[in-house]
Amino acid sequence: MRPRVPGRGLIKRLLPRSLLGRNLLMILIPLVALQAVALQIFYGSHLDIVSRRLSGGIAGEIEFTLEMMQRFPGHENSVWVLRTAHQLFNLEMRLAPGAKLEITPQINILGPMDDDLAAALADVVRLPFTMDWTSDPRSVLIRLQVAEGVLTIEAPRKRLYTGTIYLFMGWLIGTALLLFLIAALFMRNQVRAIRRLARAAEAFGMGRDIGPIRPEGATEVRQAAAAFNRMQERISRFLAQRTEMLAGVSHDLRTPLTRMRLALAMLPPTEDLHQDIAEMTADVEEMERMIGGYLAFARGEGSEQAEPVNLSAVLEDVAAGARRAGAQVAVDVPPVLTLPLRADAVRRAVTNLVDNARRHARHVAVTALDQGRSVLVTVDDDGPGIPPERRESVFRPFQSGSAGGTGLGLTIARDIVRAHGGDIDLCESPMGGLRARIRLPM
Repeated sequence: MRPRVPGRGLIKRLLPRSLLGRNLLMILIPLVALQAVALQIFYGSHLDIVSRRLSGGIAGEIEFTLEMMQRFPGHENSVWVLRTAHQLFNLEMRLAPGAKLEITPQINILGPMDDDLAAALADVVRLPFTMDWTSDPRSVLIRLQVAEGVLTIEAPRKRLYTGTIYLFMGWLIGTALLLFLIAALFMRNQVRAIRRLARAAEAFGMGRDIGPIRPEGATEVRQAAAAFNRMQERISRFLAQRTEMLAGVSHDLRTPLTRMRLALAMLPPTEDLHQDIAEMTADVEEMERMIGGYLAFARGEGSEQAEPVNLSAVLEDVAAGARRAGAQVAVDVPPVLTLPLRADAVRRAVTNLVDNARRHARHVAVTALDQGRSVLVTVDDDGPGIPPERRESVFRPFQSGSAGGTGLGLTIARDIVRAHGGDIDLCESPMGGLRARIRLPM
């Protein structure tokens, strides 16, 4: 027994289920990881070094200005020093004599510039300060608490950072999106070929004549499509040959039965032979019915193509036929219930179920319910029902639920329903007997 990996179930739930989604995820994760590594290398080396050097230059110029103000005290000297600093360093400085600095929380910005400038000021200037990166889009406002008051410095932003960070970020995001878009388009074309092959296989499994599909996509997908076309051709040829052989078998079997029926009809209807003739005629009719059931089971309904059919009308026709045979059948279906069906095949399947029900019960009810993606058809009766342990076995060929049947009615019905992509099962009916449930996809 393999040990359980913590979080494995969560990972499986988060992973996309489609092949396209998983392939794109396999491309996206390494791409994002590669871009993250490249960004970290650039951010941690080049950008960080440049930012520290620019911040250190600004802090050194401010410290030099403060040293000059201390070397040459006095108001006139201070004005001259500040004007000279503006001319030489492009730093606009204003002194508010006697003011007190209010320490406010600093708002961080993208990049290392604010942290590097704060570190440089703390290391070089070593005076209480605040920084404002948001008030002026062109300058950074630095306020220092000096002995004379508060010194406000407007440092141009272009001296503190380089525009390559935005260029590099744009290049990273742009190239990632471009590569992902190209990969998505390419993978979509590959997955589209697989989806077309899956749809063709599903349609062929439902008995629809779709013809050969055009191989496209990668080499392996083309090989799978070509193999599917060959398989479809072989199966179609086999079914056609089997149908032709069964048609001949049907003719050969029915010919002697017809001769027997004619011979019985020509016998003199004497009182002594009347009972024997009636029993033999019934036996011939039973044999014809059994042969018809066997051939229908072997032949299937493969020649009919699916088309939009009003299922409600089909169910009404089946119920009307059962009533003509003497059954009491109630029908509760919507006025229109259209879905792709092989009408004759579905009519045969429902007829088999209704016939089975009316042979064992007095009342039969047929209902249909639209469930969105599928349609549920139920056939209920008030008969003795079938024990739960035998409900699956009666779908096997020649496993009749009672005397007088060929044991193929339910088998043929299930084959027809499954050929449409649905299924059929048996359960207990609210009427007290047996319920047959048919689910057909929309």
